[in-house]
Amino acid sequence: MPEAAKNGLELHDVRVHLDGRALVAVDLTIAPGEIVTLMGPSGSGKSSLLGHICGTLPDAFEVTGQVVLDGRVLDGLAPQDRHVGILFQDDLLFPHLSVGGNLAFALPAHIKGRAARRARVEAALGSAEMDGFYDRDPATLSGGQRARVALMRVLLSEPCALLLDEPFSKLDSGLRSQIRSFVFDLCRKNSLPTLMVTHDPEDGAAAGGRVIELRG
Repeated sequence: MPEAAKNGLELHDVRVHLDGRALVAVDLTIAPGEIVTLMGPSGSGKSSLLGHICGTLPDAFEVTGQVVLDGRVLDGLAPQDRHVGILFQDDLLFPHLSVGGNLAFALPAHIKGRAARRARVEAALGSAEMDGFYDRDPATLSGGQRARVALMRVLLSEPCALLLDEPFSKLDSGLRSQIRSFVFDLCRKNSLPTLMVTHDPEDGAAAGGRVIELRG
């Protein structure tokens, strides 16, 4: 079966309302490997828009418009059927699982067999310069290591698009620059259309793509 065409992420006049109040209105197309930044103050609807794209926005919100990913309409699909990855400011690693267990949790069902799944996780750790960390307790990791594991877990789920919800905001300034470069490089390497929301202008500048300002 031929691979689906990579058309990117399209938001066709998507408008999010809550209690009759307009929160955000966006109309844009994000090409594979492109990183688009949405900037705006708290309450401007940034995270609500991401929730709608990945299918987790509560029913209290009203949304019009259409979300299309690689030619497939996402509206109405369950989150697990959308193939959209999201990275938050909190790494959300499971404390009861090892680093390897956290990464294996994200692997798709089509990767079968313990050896094959272990190999896929070890390869991800190697690409993050974390060889030998499979059995480590997440509690022993540094902030930068946790951020890398969180990103690799998202990528191992084989998303077709990536959403970034202020994922660098809790990192100190030196580490923030390093992890930003790591994330953005992998977005481009994997040809993922990427939408980042942030309130930090440095994030948008580092992404090097379009920056769209939202009003509060």
